[in-house]
Amino acid sequence: MPKLIHKGVVMADQRPIDHIKTLDQWLDLPDKKGSPVRLNQDESPAPLFDALSTIELIIIDFTSFMDGRGFSHARDLRERGYTGELRASGNFIVDQLHYLQRCGFDSFELGDTVDLEDALSQLKVFDEHYQGAIDEPQPLFQRRRT
Repeated sequence: MPKLIHKGVVMADQRPIDHIKTLDQWLDLPDKKGSPVRLNQDESPAPLFDALSTIELIIIDFTSFMDGRGFSHARDLRERGYTGELRASGNFIVDQLHYLQRCGFDSFELGDTVDLEDALSQLKVFDEHYQGAIDEPQPLFQRRRT
């Protein structure tokens, strides 16, 4: 089984890949409740917005580590109330893990050549942030006032 990082822990992915639907396949399902969905980086998450409370896994597939749309999609999903597993998959680099987490991703599917134990350290590369994000909405100057 493929391994991934989920909520700061290296684990085997228990989901059969054939259960994860593309956006078009997911849209065609008569009963979408609980069905995981995989978005390509260039697909808008907007079709999912009305069903966010029923989706347990959304995977955003990065086709290029230089394309920031996946970061924005994650933020949009979290800001609209998505609380399920949000997974980054595909072509991103280990150095981006911390920033992906700040945008709302809580699991990461990395390539076979990546040492996942080493990659975990990237999730804790900074212990303080000046700007707000999904993981800490208030900027540092506001947190220091309280």
